[in-house]
Amino acid sequence: MKFHTEYLTFHTKKHREYIHLTPQVEAIVTKSGIKEGMVLVSAMHITAGVYVNDNESGLIADIDEWLEHLAPYRKGYRHHDTGEDNGDSHLKALLIHHQVVVPITAGRLDFGPWQRIFYAEFDGQRDKRVIVKVMGE
Repeated sequence: MKFHTEYLTFHTKKHREYIHLTPQVEAIVTKSGIKEGMVLVSAMHITAGVYVNDNESGLIADIDEWLEHLAPYRKGYRHHDTGEDNGDSHLKALLIHHQVVVPITAGRLDFGPWQRIFYAEFDGQRDKRVIVKVMGE
């Protein structure tokens, strides 16, 4: 089995931001030369996530509103007793999850018709990383 690892780095302009990663992941899969296998895409921070869904602006806005409803930015999280003010960011990341695994078939991401990979940033405006690990033959 072969492995190929690359890192993507982000410095978002906003506190919460959703970044379409599919083109970068596709390029890494192609560069790896792996034809059959899996690719792991994982946020390397506890206030960010990676998910698969449709690349449609209305849906992305709906996801953001849903997450803000479930884990609103507010004072009073116990985590803030540590001196941090990002308790909501940690909770949002739990809801999205930190990674996805996508199959590779014939050297390409083997998606359903509308599936795309996204990085979700919930505590941005500083450097963050995502690991992309391609595994297979």
